[in-house]
Amino acid sequence: MYKVPVGVLGASGYAGRELCGLIASHPTLELAFASANEQRGQRARIGPAEVTYVAAEDAPLDRAEIVFTALPHGASAKWVGNARATGARVVDLSSDFRPGAGKTDVPYGLTELMRAKIPGADIVANPGCYPTAILLALAPLLKSGAVVPGATINVSAASGVTGAGYSPRPDLLFAEVAEDFRAYAVGNEHRHLAEMQAVAKELGGRENDILFTPHLLPVARGILATITVPVNEYADDPAALWREFYAGEPFIEIADQPPSLRDVVRRNVVRLSVTKAANVRQPTLVIISAIDNLMKGAAGQALQNANILLGLNEQAGLPA
Repeated sequence: MYKVPVGVLGASGYAGRELCGLIASHPTLELAFASANEQRGQRARIGPAEVTYVAAEDAPLDRAEIVFTALPHGASAKWVGNARATGARVVDLSSDFRPGAGKTDVPYGLTELMRAKIPGADIVANPGCYPTAILLALAPLLKSGAVVPGATINVSAASGVTGAGYSPRPDLLFAEVAEDFRAYAVGNEHRHLAEMQAVAKELGGRENDILFTPHLLPVARGILATITVPVNEYADDPAALWREFYAGEPFIEIADQPPSLRDVVRRNVVRLSVTKAANVRQPTLVIISAIDNLMKGAAGQALQNANILLGLNEQAGLPA
């Protein structure tokens, strides 16, 4: 059976390796190349696949129908252009083409919300991990107009250390992270904020600020976000809006109880719960959102978008 050749630029990073493993298990795709400049010539076992890394300059871009660019932010745009010059379509996992980065003509691959814009695209900007967890949680409220105009949406979210990338850093050593829990990028200046604000405005939250405080969890993977949203009034069943909005979506789960990381790790899902806040004067909803930052927050969502680009079953090769 013919398999679609795809390539991964930046294959030695956490998201790139996750992609290689997913591609190896995909029923319709095959890996044409995997690039990693510092590890060129080296072999790596990634899930069921064994890959030999090549330098990006030596990657046979013209042999791939789709190229995944899992390169550092700021370095990706050049290689997206190189891949496009060969006729390949691109799913870019960096921030270079996302909303808030000055690009307006590249579809944003937050699949459940932007699915109609993806078929036929030359480039898809894969969302960041925090924005995926947060925007999919907020979308039903923002689009319904239920958020109090002018109210601040507060987000406290914690990520495993793979969210910081593969480059070695002293502050991410095991001895520095284990048995600890800390906030970072305090002051509402995280690099994902512009992306979240831009998409939230598009969804209907033009009068609402997002106050985002990320935290580092002493685990390898996963994101858990607690989102508090002032609303105009309470519904009898606070989660009904989400169940209706995401009805039929295979990768969105609406739970009765707050999700944990164990519910989502190594799965391409967003698991959400919605609760009315008690003992407050302003009606407020508490939304808990959990994802695997390397799956639904990166490689899994990228493959979901590639499936759509190729006209394949959106769930192909993805663990639900």
